[in-house]
Amino acid sequence: MTAAERIHQAVAALRQRTGLVPEVGIVLGSGLGEAAALESLAAIPYGAIPHWRTPSVAGHRGELVLGRLGGRTVAVLRGRLHLYEGYTPQEVTFPVRVLAAWGARTLVLTNAAGGLDPSFRRGDLMLLADHINFTGANPLAGPPEEALGAPFVDMTGAYDPALRALALRAAQEQGLALRHGVYVGVLGPSYETPAELAMFRAWGAHAVGMSTVHESIVARHAGMRVLGIAVITNTAPGGAPEPVGHEAVLRAAREACPRLARLLEAVVREMPP
Repeated sequence: MTAAERIHQAVAALRQRTGLVPEVGIVLGSGLGEAAALESLAAIPYGAIPHWRTPSVAGHRGELVLGRLGGRTVAVLRGRLHLYEGYTPQEVTFPVRVLAAWGARTLVLTNAAGGLDPSFRRGDLMLLADHINFTGANPLAGPPEEALGAPFVDMTGAYDPALRALALRAAQEQGLALRHGVYVGVLGPSYETPAELAMFRAWGAHAVGMSTVHESIVARHAGMRVLGIAVITNTAPGGAPEPVGHEAVLRAAREACPRLARLLEAVVREMPP
């Protein structure tokens, strides 16, 4: 079975569940499952959608919620897949393919990330200006499939400049501080060594995490506009990393959920059609 056929089957199953079509897709990262205060119209476990894998990591519920947010119909993914779980880049990005084929033209990616900028503090929100894919993989690699289009997608302006400007305005109107920087995606699941953190800083990165970059690539390949927002859950002040564990990351992410929820609602409400 081709990738296009798997995508078609997943979309068909979703359309059997609901006649609504999402305008916007939102992916909620580690510990951020409650960061979208939407009016829920339907909740579908990932396991009920053909070919859609289920996360095995704590902090990722594994549920698609269709609802209303900021006056728009949105599809919220409560949890994502990661390469370090043993999934392929194509499996990790399958949900993005499905959202695009279903009708969503804009994708908002959120994640929990480690702060590399010495001025960052735990709980800060950071708007992604760009990313560095340091995972060693690309979801467009492999034999090309004509139905999905040529794999040579331009990643200039991967994070839509107009959406970033809108997010900055929305944050200001909400009285929310919003950082701005470059995100580096790594394979994980181990956290970074001090030498690796120093290297990323030298590259001009401001935050590091284990997701997002592949979803962004596939979204751009599918013609979607992309907005990325990271929650800084741990930091390395003065170049010396603080001890970090998954539970601490989830706790910091959950504490930031109310502010991220306010920002997401404001951004979605002001998005142009």
